Amino acid sequence: MEKIRRQLEALAETDYKKFNEKIIPGAQNVLGIRLPKLRELAKKTAKIQAEDYLQQLETVLKSGKMIYYEEIMLYGLVIGYAKFDDVERRKWLDQFIPYINNWAICDSCCMTYKWMKKNSEYWWKYLLDQIAQDQEYSIRFAVVCMLDHFVNDMYIEEILKWCNDIKHEGYYVKMAVAWAVSVCYIKYPELTEDFLKDNQMDTFTHNKAIQKICDSYRVSKEQKQLMRKMKKI
Repeated sequence: MEKIRRQLEALAETDYKKFNEKIIPGAQNVLGIRLPKLRELAKKTAKIQAEDYLQQLETVLKSGKMIYYEEIMLYGLVIGYAKFDDVERRKWLDQFIPYINNWAICDSCCMTYKWMKKNSEYWWKYLLDQIAQDQEYSIRFAVVCMLDHFVNDMYIEEILKWCNDIKHEGYYVKMAVAWAVSVCYIKYPELTEDFLKDNQMDTFTHNKAIQKICDSYRVSKEQKQLMRKMKKI
């Protein structure tokens, strides 16, 4: 871990540190390392010493000692790139998810977990377990994984159902649900349009979903005009 920490410190950029601190509320002890460089280091670590590194990180986190924002990010990325079976991944995710405290770590790691598609039933159930935790970032983790890996014929209706049913006041939950609805619309416009006509999402989330749809370059001008008419007042 100390060797990798030195590598992280060498990759730090002062200007990027200031940028990250502005756009990532909740991030602490930021070094300022660009995500592609973190991914590169995570892949190397995952290939050579995934289990040892994760265990050392876990020990430091439990001790309460100082840890960099990028080390928590690396924790999640190494889980994504390591050659674990589903049971091992689940064990590490159970330990990692409670440390997520900002959107950047959550979203960057979620998009890495493409292996969820290979055993979708197993991982879908895991995501539902995370929603049941009723914590802001466990729910966001689940919803972002859904929009990244499960917007398909098998799960589209289930995703929309969960977007309708999730009731949590956390800002980052609401934004994730709105994002998920917008992704659903891009891939399944008719189903999602019907959903938007009759749903129980709060006004903020409903309108954010429409805003995100209208911001997409993959949505036609005519579709955007229709969506704007569906905003709640």
